[in-house]
Amino acid sequence: MFSRLRPQAVRDAARRIGGHVKRTPLVKSDALSRAAGGDVYLKLENLQTTGSFKLRGALNALSLLPSDAQRRGVVTSSAGNHGLGVAYAANALGIPATIFVPSTAPDVKKNGIRALGATLDDAQPDYDAAMAAARAFGAEHGLPFVNPCLGDDLLAGQGTVALEILQELPALRTLLVPVGGGGLLGGCASLVRHDAPNARIVGAQSDQTAAMARSVAAGRVVEIPVAPTLADGLAGQIDEHALDIGVHALDDIVLLTEDEIARAIAWLHAEHDLKVEGAGAVAAGAALLGKTPLAFPAVAVVSGGNIDDARWRGLIGPALYWHDPCPSP
Repeated sequence: MFSRLRPQAVRDAARRIGGHVKRTPLVKSDALSRAAGGDVYLKLENLQTTGSFKLRGALNALSLLPSDAQRRGVVTSSAGNHGLGVAYAANALGIPATIFVPSTAPDVKKNGIRALGATLDDAQPDYDAAMAAARAFGAEHGLPFVNPCLGDDLLAGQGTVALEILQELPALRTLLVPVGGGGLLGGCASLVRHDAPNARIVGAQSDQTAAMARSVAAGRVVEIPVAPTLADGLAGQIDEHALDIGVHALDDIVLLTEDEIARAIAWLHAEHDLKVEGAGAVAAGAALLGKTPLAFPAVAVVSGGNIDDARWRGLIGPALYWHDPCPSP
């Protein structure tokens, strides 16, 4: 349950993973602040060692495995970024790792996993099928499954994003977080609810990956169809544990269309010279497009930057003209 994770676990995780994880920049966005009408900052996890915040949770989770489990190895499933985090952590700790990703995962993520020495299986058609295959493989071979979104150790690692934010900006009033399976949300909220109780927490998703938004609205787990999306890192279903995180951690959750995500990716490049993947752009996009009321100062987490170069260039080229977040009709 979300309420079980204590803030001290996040602080302990920060000490445990500090030797391998970058303290990523927290930068004020003048352009975003003008658009929103108050101070808005970007937490640049796209500049993390593996290009995503996912390294934090993976490293903490693998570090806390019993020694016999570390010797046998681990298995996980991923849309790509968690797989990169597990592959990096496994390489650093000398743990064999097998990682299942969907066949549609970006090549930059699949190639990165292979380069870090992990065994990659990309035979499954989508995120949920990859998770089912990984669980079956783990059961067959007696290997622990490292959940990409859940588990106290993983959430504590992800929560170190919020720890760094609050150390630099203790007056935080709004935190905007990309939401897929709820790992980043749950880890950050466990600390923010304790250390900054007056801060609002807002989730952002693609309307094609809205499992959390629809489930929170319905008060039960709602299955969503598999659909192509720029926010591949937010794809997949959620379960009761993830819904528990959403219910207790969110003050609001907003949806962006695929076009809005593409525009946010282009805007982040044009204004800040950043390479950001779709999942990484949704929180900044939500602030840029006025999707939710903001109390200031606000921080949008830019959660990842692993997007295939050709796809990224195709998005930023035709959209570079777009600077005004609220163009006149």
